[in-house]
Amino acid sequence: MPEPIAEPFPLDAVSLHDGIFTRARDQMLHLAHTYPVDRLLAVFRANAGLDTRGALPPGGWEDFGHPDEQAWGPDEYPGREAAPTANLLRGHYAGHFLSMLALAHAGTGDGALRAELKAKVDEMVEGLREVREALAASGRYSHPGFLAAYGEWQFSRLEGLAPYGEIWAPYYTCHKIMAGLLDAYRHAGSRTALEIAAGMGRWVHGRLSVLSADQRRDMWSLYIAGEAGGMNEVLCDLAVLTGDTQFVETARLFDLDSLLDATASGRDVLDGMHANQHAATLLGYLALHDLTGEARYLDAVINIWDMLVPGRTYAHGGSGENELWGPAGAVAGDIGNRNAETCVTYNMLKLARALFGRTGDPRYADYYERAVTNQVLGSRHDVDSDDSPEVTYMFPVNPGALREYDNVGTCCGGTGLENHVKYQDSVYFRSVRGGERALWVNLYVASTLRWAEQDVRLVQETAYPLEGGSRLLVDAAGNLDLRLRVPGWVTGGFTVTVDGSPVAVDATPGQYVSLRRDWVPGTVVEISMPLALREVPAPDDASLVTLELGPTVLLARSTATTWLPVAAATWRRLDGTLDAPIAPADDGTWRLGDLVLEPAWSGADARYHMYLRRADVRIAFAGTGAGAGADSGVPNVARRDGGTFLDVLWSDGGFASRPEFLRAVLRAAHEFVGLELLSAAEARDVLRAAARSGVGRDTGGGGTANEAEALPEEIARTESAREEAALLAEAPTAALTGSAPRLEVVPAAAPSVTGWYHQPAELTVHARADAGEPTVELRVDDGPWQPARAEPLRLGDGVHTVAVRAVDSEGRERHVVSEVSVDTTAPVTTATARRLGPRGVEINLAATDDVSGVDSIRWKGPDTFWATFREPFTRALGDEPQVIEFTATDRAGNEEPIRTLELPPAG
Repeated sequence: MPEPIAEPFPLDAVSLHDGIFTRARDQMLHLAHTYPVDRLLAVFRANAGLDTRGALPPGGWEDFGHPDEQAWGPDEYPGREAAPTANLLRGHYAGHFLSMLALAHAGTGDGALRAELKAKVDEMVEGLREVREALAASGRYSHPGFLAAYGEWQFSRLEGLAPYGEIWAPYYTCHKIMAGLLDAYRHAGSRTALEIAAGMGRWVHGRLSVLSADQRRDMWSLYIAGEAGGMNEVLCDLAVLTGDTQFVETARLFDLDSLLDATASGRDVLDGMHANQHAATLLGYLALHDLTGEARYLDAVINIWDMLVPGRTYAHGGSGENELWGPAGAVAGDIGNRNAETCVTYNMLKLARALFGRTGDPRYADYYERAVTNQVLGSRHDVDSDDSPEVTYMFPVNPGALREYDNVGTCCGGTGLENHVKYQDSVYFRSVRGGERALWVNLYVASTLRWAEQDVRLVQETAYPLEGGSRLLVDAAGNLDLRLRVPGWVTGGFTVTVDGSPVAVDATPGQYVSLRRDWVPGTVVEISMPLALREVPAPDDASLVTLELGPTVLLARSTATTWLPVAAATWRRLDGTLDAPIAPADDGTWRLGDLVLEPAWSGADARYHMYLRRADVRIAFAGTGAGAGADSGVPNVARRDGGTFLDVLWSDGGFASRPEFLRAVLRAAHEFVGLELLSAAEARDVLRAAARSGVGRDTGGGGTANEAEALPEEIARTESAREEAALLAEAPTAALTGSAPRLEVVPAAAPSVTGWYHQPAELTVHARADAGEPTVELRVDDGPWQPARAEPLRLGDGVHTVAVRAVDSEGRERHVVSEVSVDTTAPVTTATARRLGPRGVEINLAATDDVSGVDSIRWKGPDTFWATFREPFTRALGDEPQVIEFTATDRAGNEEPIRTLELPPAG
């Protein structure tokens, strides 16, 4: 790969104006302002035997260890059965908080806040220096550079291949502390922070350099215990910042050769891998390529990107189910109950930014826009808090999902601290020194850029993504190549004017428009890219779609936890966009029929559906063409795999021209007649409706908005007649006439508001035929076909696919497929308690529900409110017994009766 062609601007070169991103930024700056540094240092000071100054730690994973836990050295750990431990990831959250303070300091234009944040950075760094010196003075540890909020024993046990549960990712925590220190140096000028980080790096080298390659391989392959975050990245950073090349060799000690070798050769081995454990290493591999020139690193990173985007990426930019990557190409097929860990997207955005700088490839910028606008901005709850980041752990995409806000002390709580104070970091890129004078506009965000070295100032005015355009005031003199990104979602054209005069541009979606000219200060560039509502199918299931308005993914609010239907056949334009009656409401949502839609970036806390199920009843098309109806009246029949006629037709999202659309309708008609799902007569009705529709009806055959009105009525009528004749000349000619039997599956009662039945579901099949009495059969799931009976079909627990087929006396056949979800029982929670010495206990609440799945587990102690917890938690034992109450709810809405666990007194 050639040298990098673009680089981002420093945070202080770009200031954001009021817009959707400043909401989350200001809420996080409030936390940076109010949160005491002593609370962040408390776990470190306690570990080093220093005065904690009465401060409580943040909580969650970032809490004091067990009261009897000690800061054991590398050889002092008494063993798992004898060692009371807790909160073994502590220290990571403080590292993220230090990064957040430093980034916020660099990015704010408020002088008073900037000074306050700098003082907090210095206070925190000084506190960590005191801790490091106290640890070194104890003589317990293998190197004076060691710094942690627990003893060195976790690292020794990792070398012994201890599993997650006994230890918890010690190098992950080490990375977060080192990254915070390096951010304090880069963004707040703390040389002490650099010195502390370098000492930690030398300690790491001392531990790892004596291990065999096989031992390190086994360590980094361990699930979570071997998670090392971006240790390779910070060590490469240290090599650059200090000039000490030993840090490069230390970084290479974190190589996972099995992953690198496979993916560098193009072999996909990601299925089942812990997403964040490996996503965090990719930036380090890029840095190692830069420092060593070894092609394997770069090849692996680019190939892994292509394995993830778009094939494993949900609509909002996230990936992973229950923290694991799923099979290649599986998006709809990998939707479970806990999708899209926010940490993964944090790392993917950093990777996209780095890959764009090296390549200038707009696909990385397109991903960045999608992920930062939807998942990352939407991960910040729209509330103020003095003590919580109020961010998501998961931003799930399953039906009826809820965002998991709060997350004090968790991994995503930590990355979330950083996410929202650096939105300006990828709005603009500049050419590297020594190259041509070029400026990339990658994000349409209201902002001001000051490129001091080139005496360029650019002011961007826009309400994007709520409007499809932007106005740029360019203060520059002389030659400059201004490169404007044409977002991949653009369908309605991308036009540019300079000082009011149109400019001829080759605006291809997913590419750049280049304005290379001699600029005069005060030049105004205006961009128009009309927003369009799009129905975007999942790559592996065309019947599952998202609704997207420009760059915004829309969420449909609903308490149902089964798929919500959307019928959009008569709204689909040629390019797949929707000419739909979507109306804005005063509360920031939109109305589309019965659907209430909110932007994924809203930060709201209602249940939502990101993906909807296409549910068009009849085969119909947009517009009325030459005055005839575009509804064929023919049922939108489904193949045995569930794919309907319209799913098949629109599986690629749209068409380049009207002739291409009509040929696709013809192909689908032949396919469905060949499958005996449509009669020849019905196929002709479909072809007539397509010819009479307004889809793509303009002078060039590729229209979008107002397609049915683009031609005068008389010309449109003539064109429709010509197209209809041409289609009918090639229509299926099966001998069968008339219509296949009509089928209907009628439930005895409606499901609950969640979409699930809480009692066995009863369904009755009705069939009617034009010729004779039809033969009707049904099949449940993968069972055999059986004759349908007059009495209702009764279905018990499970998500059932009910297929019904009817054949008339002339052999015409019709299929109907319905999905029915039944869950009649509540989940069951198992509570286990493990003693942690005489004064503590670790409690694990694990619920099971084999039907709809567990939605939440809640617990309450004598001094706590009802809390939702998925991780083990600790309780200190007192003089009196304690009663813990707990219950679980499943996704169908069944709630377990409240149960209790009694904890004994201490002793």
